[in-house]
Amino acid sequence: MKKLIGLSLGMCLLSTCSGLVLAQAVNADGTNPPPKVLVIQREFVKPGKTGMVHDRSESAFVRAMVDAKSQSYYFGMTSLSGQSRALFFVPYDSFEAWEKDNQSIEHNATLSAALDHATAADGDLLSSYDSSVWTFNPEQSLNASVKIAEMRYMELTTFKVRPGHRREWGELVKLYQQGYEKVPNAHWATFEGMYGGDLGGVYLVAIPMRSMSEIDQSMSDSKQFEAALGESGLKRLGELTAACVESEATNLFLFNPKMSYVPEAWVKADPGFWKPKMAAPAKKEAAKPVQ
Repeated sequence: MKKLIGLSLGMCLLSTCSGLVLAQAVNADGTNPPPKVLVIQREFVKPGKTGMVHDRSESAFVRAMVDAKSQSYYFGMTSLSGQSRALFFVPYDSFEAWEKDNQSIEHNATLSAALDHATAADGDLLSSYDSSVWTFNPEQSLNASVKIAEMRYMELTTFKVRPGHRREWGELVKLYQQGYEKVPNAHWATFEGMYGGDLGGVYLVAIPMRSMSEIDQSMSDSKQFEAALGESGLKRLGELTAACVESEATNLFLFNPKMSYVPEAWVKADPGFWKPKMAAPAKKEAAKPVQ
C-alpha cells in the first residue's frame, strides 16, 4: 500500500466524505454492489521481499490508519500467479467522492506524516509500481453483487478489444451472459479502463471467490454453458472472439488481511481472518555508512 499518499493520497479510500462505499453499500440480501469507480494500485515486489517481509512493511500503513481512527478503508491482495505483486482495491461511489477523500486525508497532518514514513520504507521492497482507474459496467456484468467480506480469492481477467470492434465485444459479452444466466452461482463484475497506461479498449472482469473449489466447479459449469449456447451459439462465440479480442490474460489473487484496513463490520463477521496478529515492526539495524 506504498502509494497511500500517491495520487494525492488517493490510495486511502472511502472516508466519510466519500460516502463510505466499502463500509455501507449493502443490498437488502446482504451483498455488496461493485463500486462505480475503482482505483487499482499495483506494487511489484522484488525477489526475496515477498511474504512476511512485505506484510510487515504494509502493516505500518495499517497501524497508521488504526492510530488515526480513520474511516478510510482498503483491502489488499497478493498474486498466486504471474509476476510477484500486491494489488490494492480502492472503490469509490464517484470521482467527486475520490477527490473529497483525497482532500480530507491531506488535511490530517499526523496521518500524512505516518504514511510518508511507511512509504519510504516500503519503497525499498519494490521493483516498480503503477495505478489505474476503472469504471463499473453493469450491462456487461452478471450477478455482480456479492458478500465481498466473505471472499478469499479473486480471479482477474483483462481483455484488450481491437479498435473499432466494440460492437462485436458487446455481442460477445451478451452470449456469455446468456450461457451463464442459469448456471448456479455464476457471477462477475466488468470494469472498463479509464486512466493509467494503455487502457483504451481494455476491460477487467473480476470474479471473487470464497475458495479455490469454485475454480473446480467452474470447469463443470463450462459444460452447462456450452449446452446452453448450442452448436450455433458456440460457433458465433468463436467468430466474435477472433474478430474483437486482441489479447487476454487471467491471474489469481489471494486476499491478504495483513495488508488491509477494513470496516469493523467485516472484522466482527470473521475476526479470525480480518484481524490477524499484526506484524511487528522490523528491528533497527546498526547504522551503515552512506553509500
